[in-house]
Amino acid sequence: MKPLDGTVAIVAGATRGAGRGISRALGEAGATVYCSGRSVRGALASGPDRPETIDETAELVTAAGGRGIAVRVDHTVDAEVEQLIQQVTADEGRLDLLVNDVWGGDALTEWGTPFWELSLEQGFKMVRQAVHSHVITSRHAVPMMVRRARGLVVEITDGDSSRYRGNLFYDLVKASVIRLACAMAQELRPHGVAAVALTPGFLRSEAMLDHFGVTEALWQDAVKQDQHFAESESPLFVGRAVAALAADQHVFRKSGGVYTSWDLSDEYQFDDADGRRPHWGRYIASLLDARWTELLERIRAELRAMDADPDHVLRHDRTTLVLEACVHATAESSRWVAFPLAEPDLVLESPERTARAFREWYERVR
Repeated sequence: MKPLDGTVAIVAGATRGAGRGISRALGEAGATVYCSGRSVRGALASGPDRPETIDETAELVTAAGGRGIAVRVDHTVDAEVEQLIQQVTADEGRLDLLVNDVWGGDALTEWGTPFWELSLEQGFKMVRQAVHSHVITSRHAVPMMVRRARGLVVEITDGDSSRYRGNLFYDLVKASVIRLACAMAQELRPHGVAAVALTPGFLRSEAMLDHFGVTEALWQDAVKQDQHFAESESPLFVGRAVAALAADQHVFRKSGGVYTSWDLSDEYQFDDADGRRPHWGRYIASLLDARWTELLERIRAELRAMDADPDHVLRHDRTTLVLEACVHATAESSRWVAFPLAEPDLVLESPERTARAFREWYERVR
């Protein structure tokens, strides 16, 4: 008997990426999975460059040992989501797991553009696709769980902290779905239904593999282009995290929390498709430690070039990634101004460039 035999799940946004990996992993565990999304054979919602369909995902679920059912749904359309829930109710009479993974924001994210120059049309479309859709789907699906006083809602996000993610709308969306999990957990607690948020690490999605020009079988060839890719994970890895949560009889204790694929791998002892157990958390922490040390050295050099004593005008906190500069000091008091950083600043930007940006900022504020 498989751990999720008899379990009925909806994976909203199952066409590709994490949604497909989650669907497959639930199939491995024996679940019936309703794979919903907009791309079906003969009608690719994301255009010809993205050929994946929910039909293929449903077939992968069945091939893995579960029962995959493809249902075309635009999760921003209230009536279509309601129809999906009616179908699940009629065919299964229950719903044990809802995974909200609708995204579609990659093409809408304007990396490197300050928020005052962003396209409002694209930004609000991202919010509608990746936040409104989650609320609409939960609104219609959760009553099935409440009636049975059991069930789990999983919100898929990016990142497990409050640190800035490098683009205003992207950050707004990913932080919002974490907040959705927290808010739903509060209201669902008296009804025995759990809600959590979950993030993968560096995801080897179909789009990412295409970006590097490699296949999943030869994904390690891309490490020559991006060293961080060595610690990447397949979509099946976060899928097995969802399956482990769904099979955990005590998952209610986790309700309201934000979890990572790598930490849950340690807890539940599951591997990625290739037998590895990538741990993005440990990797990024080690990388940030090294980058932080190098950045501080360069900032100190910039301050000395300004005839400022780093020991008197610079404070720093590696945990929060915040630098502080003293802009006014007297015998009685001093005033410090914060220069917060985000992980992308350390991972993607050169320490030299960030140090120069700090110097330019300090020249303005002091």
